[in-house]
Amino acid sequence: MSKEGTVVIFRRWRDTGSIIALFPELPSDYQGYFCDSYEHVGQHGGADFHGVVQATRPVSIDQAEDLIAELTRIGYKLKPIKRASQRVHESRRAAARAIRNAPVTPP
Repeated sequence: MSKEGTVVIFRRWRDTGSIIALFPELPSDYQGYFCDSYEHVGQHGGADFHGVVQATRPVSIDQAEDLIAELTRIGYKLKPIKRASQRVHESRRAAARAIRNAPVTPP
């Protein structure tokens, strides 16, 4: 996660027109293959970043205003970006490794 906030990319599904927020630095699985995502309906879930990008179109910050407001209400401090660099994807994989390798403490 960035010091300025949670890195996010907003996209619009081609078929439904709804907007999805992709969090390319936040892993949703132990290998870091999938990133976290958020939509109005369904809310949080894992997403294949590249698959979602292929099935969606970019949107402006103005077009994502409602979703930004919802994410802000639930506690996110967002840092919108247009595209995820290789560094961003490696950050997600590193976060997944850290979770996977964290010591387990008994209850």
